[in-house]
Amino acid sequence: MWTVSTSLAATALAAPITVTDDSGATVTLPAPAHRVISLAPHTTELIYAAGGANAIVGAVNYSDYPPAARALPRVGDNKALDLEKIAALKPDLLVVWRHGNVQRQIGVLQALGIPMFLSEPKQLPDIADNLRKLGALMGTEPVANRAANDFTARIDQLRAQYANRPTVSVFYQVWDNPIMTLSGGHMVSDVIRLCGGRNVFASLAPVAPTVSTEAVIAANPDVIMTGRYGDESGKSTKSDKNTADATNDASHTHDAASAGVMSADSNTKRNDDANTLPKSLDRWKAWPQIPAIAHDNLFAVNADWMDRPAPRIADGAAQMCADLDVARAHLGK
Repeated sequence: MWTVSTSLAATALAAPITVTDDSGATVTLPAPAHRVISLAPHTTELIYAAGGANAIVGAVNYSDYPPAARALPRVGDNKALDLEKIAALKPDLLVVWRHGNVQRQIGVLQALGIPMFLSEPKQLPDIADNLRKLGALMGTEPVANRAANDFTARIDQLRAQYANRPTVSVFYQVWDNPIMTLSGGHMVSDVIRLCGGRNVFASLAPVAPTVSTEAVIAANPDVIMTGRYGDESGKSTKSDKNTADATNDASHTHDAASAGVMSADSNTKRNDDANTLPKSLDRWKAWPQIPAIAHDNLFAVNADWMDRPAPRIADGAAQMCADLDVARAHLGK
């Protein structure tokens, strides 16, 4: 039997879905998206975490988490997108990350009228915000909101746990030739702050600045950290472990690429030994006067956890916070 209430319910179901993406653009869909394509590894993780396992139909290379993502059709990489394949998959939503080489192609996709959500989280709360918005766009709000709340709770717990720890200064190395780091505008710096650390290059203007050896020595960091690929264990790696015979391990990461560094989509050689440090940190042992060297405070964190702005950064944050506590003990703080 038709009633006013059933009419209102039908109207509500048919109402368009509108959210604001990370560029400030309004994204409106007539109905929940059920053919979603991810154009960055971190957005693949966000889509799955937001409940989109049944909606995602394609992704770029190196979309490797969760494991189910590895079976998705590939639509390109950080160098070029396969526009024909994207069109053939008939997406009703693209979740994109705007950067260097594919900027022009994203413009072409916009001209085709395919709805597009730009995901570019800058700080930890932005991850929960992205989850909720993607859940709204895919009609998976209960799953997405639960994931967002769980993520926020984990970050809040870490913040409370480490809020009163003595501050330690941190140099986070993302590449070693040339030496590159991350400034205060990057999410990794947000994690350093969360753990009671201070990013020694937080004040630099570029998000991913190149720095000199002399600048690092002058910064006199208590801790030197880098990212390491191929580590799903979450183990802390200390500088007194045996160094693996792996090269080119510095964090060429997906999110750093948004700041002008090569992304995780690149063919970076990976170190699968979770108990060793990347050889890219060995260079600093030539300056034993640096506190990080004098006090045995070289660390590597799981790069996939740390450098993709997605829920697993909470795992990376827990790892970094634990490492900084080890560093404090070494420093006598």
